Amino acid sequence: MASKRVLKRDVNNVMGDIIDAAYIHQAANPKEDPAKSEAIVDEAIATFDDLIAKINKKDVEDNKQHFKEVNKEFETKANALVEKVNAL
Repeated sequence: MASKRVLKRDVNNVMGDIIDAAYIHQAANPKEDPAKSEAIVDEAIATFDDLIAKINKKDVEDNKQHFKEVNKEFETKANALVEKVNAL
């Protein structure tokens, strides 16, 4: 498992890319309803906050297992958000 710093960087980069993609779609298609892309941005920000809070959690018994679970949750949520962006 990579370090906590690398996991935080990955979460930041991926969620940032998802937000960028939603805003790019919104700029490229000004006639469509911006509420859909704004909802994706809001969900990405909430997911980012949730994952960072879980990464920073101090009182875990097995750090390695905890980070594996956080990483798995990160991949699942990121893939779901990418699917939503692609569906726009």
